[in-house]
Amino acid sequence: MKQRVIIDTGPLVDFINRREHLHAWVINTLATIEQPLLTCEAVIVETCFLLRNIYGGQETMMSLVDEGKILISMCLSEEVAVIKELLRQYESVPMSLADACLVRMTELYPESELLTFDRDFTIYRKNRNQLISVIMPEYL
Repeated sequence: MKQRVIIDTGPLVDFINRREHLHAWVINTLATIEQPLLTCEAVIVETCFLLRNIYGGQETMMSLVDEGKILISMCLSEEVAVIKELLRQYESVPMSLADACLVRMTELYPESELLTFDRDFTIYRKNRNQLISVIMPEYL
């Protein structure tokens, strides 16, 4: 089982919404990952926004946090200086706040892997020059 996995918005949305085309892939992948998953507030906000029209979607997202299956393991106000620098560094990509937070989390948890559908994480670097270990479908 994989430990210390950080989860991005896309896999969370596809996990909760059975109609998403990668729902089965996420379910199968999560079966190989030890809980709790780690994430940040920005990912929770994005996920709830994308699930706003899915009946019970936001409630399910919040239940995952409430039940301790997903931990918000970084405080934005404590990391704001580093996040600002990441946003400036990758302004041309451009980098979202959630992506900057996830990159920072990979720095805070150096042995972690990031579960994402976002290919930008093959461009982003942790600690300025280190590849980020990602878990994503091969066909994205």
